[in-house]
Amino acid sequence: MTLLRRPVADHGKVHDITPETAGWGYVGFGLYRLKPGEAAAEPTGDREVILVLVEGKAHVTAAGQDWGEMGDRMDVFERTPPHCLYVPNGQDWQAVATTDCTLAVCSAPGKGGHPARRLGPEGIELTPRGQGANTRHINNIAMEAREVADSLLVTEVFTPNGNWSSYPSHRHDEDDFPRMTYLEESYYHRLNPAQGFGIQRVYTEDGSLDETMTVKNHDVVLVPKGHHPCGAPYGYDMYYLNVMAGPLRKWRFQNDPDHDWIFRRDNPGA
Repeated sequence: MTLLRRPVADHGKVHDITPETAGWGYVGFGLYRLKPGEAAAEPTGDREVILVLVEGKAHVTAAGQDWGEMGDRMDVFERTPPHCLYVPNGQDWQAVATTDCTLAVCSAPGKGGHPARRLGPEGIELTPRGQGANTRHINNIAMEAREVADSLLVTEVFTPNGNWSSYPSHRHDEDDFPRMTYLEESYYHRLNPAQGFGIQRVYTEDGSLDETMTVKNHDVVLVPKGHHPCGAPYGYDMYYLNVMAGPLRKWRFQNDPDHDWIFRRDNPGA
């Protein structure tokens, strides 16, 4: 499996990651970069979808409803809550850009358990996590506490320059609830300024997988298993959009035992 996926273009559909092309069973991720007047449209088929207006505005219709113009964050690094829309399986959606627009399409198996609905910006609040050089800021779009999807877990993370996130290193690659859940995960990366880079390592404790990647603006990293920390170099803020899914819509993980002391030091009594 190729973990680092570069955009195939700088315009139109620049990512089209399916379970088949990823070599796994649950997560899909698409990304459109559109000019005003351009449209993206897809049927959901047997998959549920969360549309995330990463940047810009678009007129959205989905599941037989007109949702109007969505989006007000013109630069992702404004760090304001995104406009998002949940679309269940067995439906269609269309987005027509009204400004330059970056639209993420997060997908996973659908079960028809939830109706189409807006997921943001209402109900999403930027929340700090960690401390010191492990501080980052989270926009929880559709995590476990929000019962809005059958399979999908989706969140945004802003990592200030010089800091780490998805850290201490942790994994969620065993279907053994409540100790751990099996969740595939994708990371869609952005850097500010845009010419920057970040670092992401994906590794298992036994060393059978150990890749350290240089990520650039609009890259996607796939995490099929193992630990997956990210680092933002001095001078460059990092954003990523996480999509997770597996057999159970719960997020349970375990830290790398070599680095768990950091979590225990920073969270006494946890």
